[in-house]
Amino acid sequence: MIDHRRLGRELELFVSDPLAGAGLPIWLPAGAAARHAVEAYVHELERRAGYQHVYSPLLGKRELFALSGHLDYFADDMFPPMRLSPDDEFVLRPALCPHHALVFRARGRSYRELPLRVGELGGMYRAERSGVLGGLSRVRAISLNDAHNFCALDQVGEEVAAILALIREAHAALGVRPAGFRLSLRGPGQRYVGTDEQWRRAEDLLREALNGVDVVEAPGDAAFYGPKIDIQVADPAGRESTLATVQLDFDKPEKFDLSYTDSDGGRQRPVMVHRSLVGSMERLFAHLIEAHNGAFPPWYAPVQVTVLPVDPEDPGQAAAADRLARDAVALGLRAERDGGGSLGSRIRDTARRRVPYVAVLGAREAADGAVALRLRDGRRLDPRPAADALALVASVVATRSAALLP
Repeated sequence: MIDHRRLGRELELFVSDPLAGAGLPIWLPAGAAARHAVEAYVHELERRAGYQHVYSPLLGKRELFALSGHLDYFADDMFPPMRLSPDDEFVLRPALCPHHALVFRARGRSYRELPLRVGELGGMYRAERSGVLGGLSRVRAISLNDAHNFCALDQVGEEVAAILALIREAHAALGVRPAGFRLSLRGPGQRYVGTDEQWRRAEDLLREALNGVDVVEAPGDAAFYGPKIDIQVADPAGRESTLATVQLDFDKPEKFDLSYTDSDGGRQRPVMVHRSLVGSMERLFAHLIEAHNGAFPPWYAPVQVTVLPVDPEDPGQAAAADRLARDAVALGLRAERDGGGSLGSRIRDTARRRVPYVAVLGAREAADGAVALRLRDGRRLDPRPAADALALVASVVATRSAALLP
């Protein structure tokens, strides 16, 4: 069975050390390289879609989370407050939405600014019990691809549809295949904020946005502040989990007294749309590692090209290999030069690490300025000029294709 924890160790993507603490994995260089590529892609995708990115602190005053409702409805999942003085208590945040509400109210807002899309890849913390922690799929320190879109009521349907389209685009590039859509609603025996009318309106808006999509309704799975659309993924064993989400919230704009000036000069309350395209980096990579069996698409593979001189002791081959690796890095590729051990053992090591492209050069290739490419799937390409070989790899990476050849 494919297990991201085993692959994470074998491929040196992350480590969980008891000294650091359970549920607090450390991303190793290979995992960090893949994660950075994905983060940069998502950030640019959002920027092109009109998102404005912010940075906000990992903790806030206790009063902030009392106002947002988290202390009343989410306290069991939060770490205890840190008291600096009798009147000064701070809390590690369990969510980013309170800080993003403060971004909206940092100054007066006009209807012309709406929808205002506030994005952040931010940290948050959940006091998960040790028995449920595992690898990257359930952690205590979470790096969330998050955003909060503030819009007028009549903009909600179009905004949710645009978010769903953006989710589909991101998932296609990452190689994520959704297992289904779930509409999470209120259920009996749960505590919720807001009025019945607000909930009915929010649920109707999400149903309209999902028109034509096969969806399973899940009473009782809503957030405490509003209903949500959850995009599910399945692991190799068929177990489902939520990766992306879209949530409507009429409550926090009211609690934080958020408003904007409408076209008539009056004050109106915005609707807050919580959304994440790919969820947390931790849960995302737990899924990606297993979905791809560690063989990530070339554009976010930790190492994209490994250069192997046939005889590392030959000065000409060594110099040509160094030059090729430098040229690859200059093109923006993640490349390395491996000159230790026999050629066979080095090729086997690149296969173990799922490197997409291996550039092999011997005495003839070094003299001709050429290189022979071996692909991760076993295919071999005839020797070609080194610049052409790198251009081929760069073109695949640029298109974010899952294929190894254009």
